[in-house]
Amino acid sequence: MRAFSTSMIYVLLSCLSFNSMAQKASKDGWITLFNGKNLDGWNQKNGEAKYTVKNGEIIGTTVANTPNSFLCTNKEYGDFIFEVDLLVAEEMNSGVQFRSLSSEDYNKGRVHGYQMEVDPSDRAWSGGIYDEARRGWLYIPNMNEPAKKAFKHNDWNTYRIEAIGSVLRTWVNGVPVSHLIDEETAAGFIALQVHGIGSSDREGKQIKWRNIRIKTENLVASPYDEVPVVNLIDNNLSAQEVNQGYKLLFDGKSFDGWRGVNRKDMTGKRWSVDDGNIMISKSDGSETGNDIVTTENYGAFELVFDFKLTPGANSGVKYFVNEDFDAGGKSGLGLEFQVLDDVLHPDAKMGVVGNRTLASLYDLIPSTKVNKRFQRKIGEWNQGRLIVMPDNTVQHWLNGYKVVEYERKSNIFNALVARSKYAKHEGFGAADDGPILLQDHGDEVRFKNLKIRKL
Repeated sequence: MRAFSTSMIYVLLSCLSFNSMAQKASKDGWITLFNGKNLDGWNQKNGEAKYTVKNGEIIGTTVANTPNSFLCTNKEYGDFIFEVDLLVAEEMNSGVQFRSLSSEDYNKGRVHGYQMEVDPSDRAWSGGIYDEARRGWLYIPNMNEPAKKAFKHNDWNTYRIEAIGSVLRTWVNGVPVSHLIDEETAAGFIALQVHGIGSSDREGKQIKWRNIRIKTENLVASPYDEVPVVNLIDNNLSAQEVNQGYKLLFDGKSFDGWRGVNRKDMTGKRWSVDDGNIMISKSDGSETGNDIVTTENYGAFELVFDFKLTPGANSGVKYFVNEDFDAGGKSGLGLEFQVLDDVLHPDAKMGVVGNRTLASLYDLIPSTKVNKRFQRKIGEWNQGRLIVMPDNTVQHWLNGYKVVEYERKSNIFNALVARSKYAKHEGFGAADDGPILLQDHGDEVRFKNLKIRKL
């Protein structure tokens, strides 16, 4: 019989202990991805940041003049629930990649895919979803104030990701942050990022990870909540959007629910449904001003819509429209979320202090400028959001940024109207409700993903 040495007995006991832990973990479905001792099961891609293990933690350390570094799981995961605790230096930016990929045929192996943001900066976007090396920001948590306060500075934070089908959700310290619907990538690895730095001023900064675990079977999604949804599937309502009370204003196929201004049916031969979009084609000069409105009126509401401009185009989304202001005509008057090519269309330089530029309350209040990084180019899709609260507070949002806020019917609002092109229309913008309008200004513009809920 072979005698066991003391070291062999220690290894055997360690294995039995690990197996016991694994069996215990499997009862509730969680699988440990980090053994607390070494980086078995992980591999590093792209940059040369340092990854070490100490005190049961993975430590990522910045290295100057190296690109983003990623410590990646050897396995790929599709549907899962993932959790990790992390502690990051204030001067760093980092993230947790999921459903991510790396192949030689894509930018020479550049890691790309979804990333849950780690952001200790003042903008407070921790928990947002970024599409690394691909489409950029997909979910900016600017509309979710509780989420922006969830991240703890200079302390451990618990990150949670639920990726079930096309539904991607994130939490920071138990606070829901992002809710994204997207079908770009169905599966991929998980990776811990150390952001690249160009100079040595932030060299040696660290981020630490511990308690890394994943569940891949018998997944139960968290209950619905009030976190705003970003749905990147065209003309689609997710379960959470339905639960929040949204409905589609456009089904992607027909003009059901729409009519011409001062008409009972649709109007204008240039309006069409094309490739899942509402399109108004460019006029040859013989026909303009054929605006269309919803068949239903809205008071307090939240409206989301995507729009795409052609060069030099002008249009708008109007609300609290009063068709009596142009009785018998084809153009409706109402409060307007301006849709405009600010560079090429002359209207951008008219009005007062820019109150006719993109996303402004047309001819009344100018929009604040969105960071150029988030101002989509002409020919690309932008997202608008209109919120009219029961107390008459109104907000315009563009690509995740609030750009206008005012109080309808207030003294300030009334004074602005009195000095505008609408002054002759008594009660302009002050109705209790009205239809939503898409404007025909003679230019080719497209709309899709029009969704509304009553507040």
